[in-house]
Amino acid sequence: MKKTVTERIAAMRDYLRANGLAAYIVPSSDPHSSEYVAECWKAREWITGFDGSAGTAVVTLTAAALWTDSRYWLAAEDVLDGTGVALMKDGLADTPSIASWLKDNVAEGGVVGVDGRVCSVAEIEAWSEAFAADGISVKASDDAFDTIWDGRPSLPMSKAEMMPLEVAGVSASEKLALLRGELSAMGADAMAVTMLDEIAWLTNLRGEDVDYNPVLVSYMLVTSEDATLFVAPDKISAEVNEYLKVQGVAVRGYYEFFDAIAAYSGKLLLNPAKCCYAVLEAAKGCEVVRALSPVAAMKAVKNSTEIEGFKKAMLAEGRAMVKLLHWLSLAIKNETLTELSVDRKLTEFRSENENFRGLSFATISAYGDHAAIVHYEPTPESDKPLQECGFLLLDCGGQYNCGTTDITRTIPLGALTEEEKEDYTRVLRGHISLAMARFPKGTCGTQLDVLARQWLWRAGENYLHGTGHGVGHFLNVHEGPHQIRMNNMPAPLLPGVTVTNEPGLYKAGRFGIRIENTMLVVSSFVSEFGEYCEMEPLTICPISKEPIVPELLGDEAVAYLNEYHGWVYEKLSPFFDGEELEFLKDACSPL
Repeated sequence: MKKTVTERIAAMRDYLRANGLAAYIVPSSDPHSSEYVAECWKAREWITGFDGSAGTAVVTLTAAALWTDSRYWLAAEDVLDGTGVALMKDGLADTPSIASWLKDNVAEGGVVGVDGRVCSVAEIEAWSEAFAADGISVKASDDAFDTIWDGRPSLPMSKAEMMPLEVAGVSASEKLALLRGELSAMGADAMAVTMLDEIAWLTNLRGEDVDYNPVLVSYMLVTSEDATLFVAPDKISAEVNEYLKVQGVAVRGYYEFFDAIAAYSGKLLLNPAKCCYAVLEAAKGCEVVRALSPVAAMKAVKNSTEIEGFKKAMLAEGRAMVKLLHWLSLAIKNETLTELSVDRKLTEFRSENENFRGLSFATISAYGDHAAIVHYEPTPESDKPLQECGFLLLDCGGQYNCGTTDITRTIPLGALTEEEKEDYTRVLRGHISLAMARFPKGTCGTQLDVLARQWLWRAGENYLHGTGHGVGHFLNVHEGPHQIRMNNMPAPLLPGVTVTNEPGLYKAGRFGIRIENTMLVVSSFVSEFGEYCEMEPLTICPISKEPIVPELLGDEAVAYLNEYHGWVYEKLSPFFDGEELEFLKDACSPL
């Protein structure tokens, strides 16, 4: 019989007593700092019953609590009711931090356990510093869930899949050579590569070990002399093993990674924000070089083959989106539709393309006031019927074997208020202002962020999420190191970088708006002041014109939108005929 949450908490307390611990912190992470984690690392979900994507649980001998953000407060309250686990509403001024809560629930001299394989170096060091003021210490203990989690899922075992050179553009051996050059320049002899997308990019391998991201659970150790992939042997076919051998990559078992780190004695680079603490503990014989991963910056700049792959994927995505928009324009008048039925229909249209491999993240199909919840994901319980009024916010993306997509459209389903129209126009004007930007090469996203917000700011409005993130090449839809956001993100926007452009606006209990295209940074011109860049759209899909207030949008933005729609029609019209072609023609007609 499955244990209840109360029984699981009790099992954790037995573990604490047996190991001399006063508390245990359970994050939502895995050993690879992944956004999406495999089932075997969903320990926070197992012990609390709460399955939201974000949250941290803490269990002491007498109390338990879960910290999560506003997206999940209602769901968490329902799940935690009667379990003895208190909900901590992260982001509210009166919500205690983990450190202050532990001060009230752990005696001085108490030891807090954490799993050093699922917490980063930076996290554990920050906790150690915060707790020390109250006489509490942190111990990177063994994984408690190996002991208390009955029936814990095993490591995922999808087979490794090779990306052909005609899709990847650069061989694994060439990428490793480039990495070794970067490491040498940074004063390191080797690097512990723990991020799954970085390993996938370096090796030109893909897998299906986690939801949405086509990666393999693995580690790598790259030194000046050799490279080793640490992965479950059953994932590697004889063909893939031979391929890796040709690329200069040896294969060892997944759990042998830490022994290899312990045996290494050179200058080892690790990224404290992303590398798990267990690596630092194993690296006692190394001179540790703490730095950002050079792989992230290398991966962010797409080669010409990858760029062509993106364009192919965006063309497939554009065809699916136009089919969806045309279907929705008719079905809303004749059928009973819900948020989830729109999601299912879009997946059906995407699946018509032979290169489609699945979603790149869980679709946000949010109608009316649900769209005011920034990262709302519909469930059977929350699934809202659509009506012939207001906005449907559709934020979605696909994985294609040639590229990854991410697009948001705010779709009018019928009558709109003047407030909805004006706010939509301000968001669109910000999107276009950023899309039209020209900037010196090396400019960072923080320097451009105000372009997207300026028209909202003039009306006393704002949004609290970032304006843009990188997008991987048949990889993670959220990719760094560059971002476009208000807080300082110094990574430069260089030619070849993909980045989203997605300003929004959210009014609680009423509506939400977001408009997103994926962009490609390209060289624009050279002046006496140096090289300048601009952004070209990769996303090929009409932007709804019905809500636009033309005089609020402005002539320059109208001209940009008309030009964009002319390009969209040119790219997509050869794939349609009949009613769908007429729909596309009208959607792309000049404003």
